[in-house]
Amino acid sequence: MGLLIRFVIITFIVYLFYRGIRYLLNPKRKLDEAYEEEKYFFYDDVKNVRKNFFITYKGALFEGEKYLGTKDDSIDVVSIFIWVKDEAKLQGFTKDDFYFLSSEVLSNYSKAQISWKNPIEELLST
Repeated sequence: MGLLIRFVIITFIVYLFYRGIRYLLNPKRKLDEAYEEEKYFFYDDVKNVRKNFFITYKGALFEGEKYLGTKDDSIDVVSIFIWVKDEAKLQGFTKDDFYFLSSEVLSNYSKAQISWKNPIEELLST
């Protein structure tokens, strides 16, 4: 009986350690932390085209939707549509900030064309 209790306790400790490591390495948690600290973080599952990606930068949270299509001689992500979750957080952003975000997205999806939702699109078109 004592041996069984020891085995259960050790198994429970190993399980807690495993869960703790998974929590610390979770990229979604890192995104939330970067958002709260107003830092840059790019969260994306490059292998899964159906999942949207998230970018946090200067306290604003952006979401991007990827569209698959044909480009040259391959099937790739050809179009990306990006919008901000809260437009009020865009106060103080400049064109250079959006060019930086575009370059970061294009580093992962080099064949894609990026489209922004208003009011960002209006700022970039002037």
